[in-house]
Amino acid sequence: MGCRNSKVLPEPPGDVQLDLVKKVDTIQPPQTDIYQHFIRGDEKAAGAGGGDKIGGASPLLALAVGPTALVQAPKEANEQSDPQRKKVARVRHTNIIQLMEVFETAERVYMVMELATGGELFDRIIARGSFTERDATRVLQMVLDGVKYLHTLGITHRDLKPENLLYYHPGADSKIIITDFGLANSRKKGDECLMKTTCGTPEYIAPEILVRKPYTNAVDMWALGVISYILLSGTMPFEDDNRMRLYRQILKGKYSFTGEPWPSVSNLAKDFVERILTVDPAQRLTAGQALKHPWVVSMAASSSMKNLQRCISQNLLKRASSRCHSTKSSNSIRSSRSTKSNKARRMREKELRELNRRYQQQYNG
Repeated sequence: MGCRNSKVLPEPPGDVQLDLVKKVDTIQPPQTDIYQHFIRGDEKAAGAGGGDKIGGASPLLALAVGPTALVQAPKEANEQSDPQRKKVARVRHTNIIQLMEVFETAERVYMVMELATGGELFDRIIARGSFTERDATRVLQMVLDGVKYLHTLGITHRDLKPENLLYYHPGADSKIIITDFGLANSRKKGDECLMKTTCGTPEYIAPEILVRKPYTNAVDMWALGVISYILLSGTMPFEDDNRMRLYRQILKGKYSFTGEPWPSVSNLAKDFVERILTVDPAQRLTAGQALKHPWVVSMAASSSMKNLQRCISQNLLKRASSRCHSTKSSNSIRSSRSTKSNKARRMREKELRELNRRYQQQYNG
């Protein structure tokens, strides 16, 4: 769900100035002692650890990342070809993917982490036969609990979206885990808590980032508001193929509760979304406050709710189909341009061959 172009720098609206940072191809050195963990964008190889465990932990996934400047380790003459085991700071929470170990060689950094096999959040919703507000609050409780933990440690995820919320295993009782910390920022105790880097995935970027204001971890809550909206309807609160129009929607906080299944969604659920999708970050609910919202508290204990799965699935599939068609159309346009370009190139080559033939005739004559 949402844009698949993770870790993008947004194109600024014409009437808004942004302080963009240059996108780089390699992983930058860590700014904190937790590394830029769980990076997926530069993966070169991946292998599953099967049933292997470390210290009684769950199945592991090893990623080979490179080239990189993530860790600068001293290389002894007799150790240049040996992996260097690195000490890693632990972020331990049941709803956050666990980085177990980091190993470095001359050209690769290997990150050993938990293996999540349950698939993405919305793939599961489409596949199941029932999804109610109670189910939505259970999902959000797990995500909010993980985000609250991160924020307590001074960590801001900065790229929360459905693709980064995975089920731990295929079973019906699987927990949700937060993954992909490639844009995460950590502030040590005493550091200034404000961030300035413009980053994220377009549909989930908070307004304060777009207007290049120094921002706090409240940007994660805005993204959770977008996720909550999608979770309850299968549609996006802010969406436009034109980035400028999309950003203007976000800056205005312009969204609505129209269309199916919103008439069947409770007012408490809508109030929850409204209190998070608030343009003013100071008025936005924190993760702790969101966990205490009446909708989350009451619906989590409810047993009888209207099934929203059919409408949500239809909307999700409709959007996926629309985006697929848009991609095909774009590819078709590029293909058409490419065909025209190739035809023009062949014409130029033919003309050059003809000119060369005439020159040879003249010269030989």
